[in-house]
Amino acid sequence: MAEVLSCGDGACLTHSSAAALWGFGREWARGVEVATRSASPRRRPGVRVHRRPALGPAAVTVHDRIPVTTAVQTIIDLSVRFGRQTLEGMISDATRLRLLTPPSLRAALADHAGEPGVAILCGILDRRTFRLTRSQLERIFLPLAAEVGLPVPLTKQMVNGFEVDFYWPELRLVVESDGLNYHRTPAEQAQDRVRDQAHTAAGMTNLRFTDEQVRYEPSYVRRRLAETARTLGFQVSDAPFRAR
Repeated sequence: MAEVLSCGDGACLTHSSAAALWGFGREWARGVEVATRSASPRRRPGVRVHRRPALGPAAVTVHDRIPVTTAVQTIIDLSVRFGRQTLEGMISDATRLRLLTPPSLRAALADHAGEPGVAILCGILDRRTFRLTRSQLERIFLPLAAEVGLPVPLTKQMVNGFEVDFYWPELRLVVESDGLNYHRTPAEQAQDRVRDQAHTAAGMTNLRFTDEQVRYEPSYVRRRLAETARTLGFQVSDAPFRAR
């Protein structure tokens, strides 16, 4: 608060200092970062001052009695500093703290069009929140399994009381895909564990991929399928993987 007040009227915490105050970026705080709309901001040792005349009232709030950029604005500001993994961690932490949700963040970005970092966040959120339809999932996943050399699996089968995405009865192998892996509810996560435990208790092997992995990381999915198939005694060729 002292550093904010020292920078004049309208100043607020921003960037890493704002993230630290909100609780989703304490490890990235280096010194104190303050935003000001003043044309000639005051300078203080140890304070990094950002001149931001375009910072609107909607982008600033008060938390713990300290003026600070909103959680949404803070993540936008930091998106040009950090890579995807760090940003995903910040979004997850902000979600855990109930400051936002990935859908609410994605919707809020429409009001920040053109700001640096918005396009980066849109790309991350769009990859993480989409959900493959069953037909899309089969169209993308089945060729991956075929490239490994696995036979055509059964689909939409009831196994141990649950409908599964893909089932190889001869291998006792079940593969399922999850969407919305960013923010699955506790109830959904608990149901996933019950499903997995039922398959394990029945002596089956269960693989679970995210929709994002199936769509964007086919090499990873092929590799895991091949490794699992070998473990189960099924002969697969590694030639396609050496070539990729």
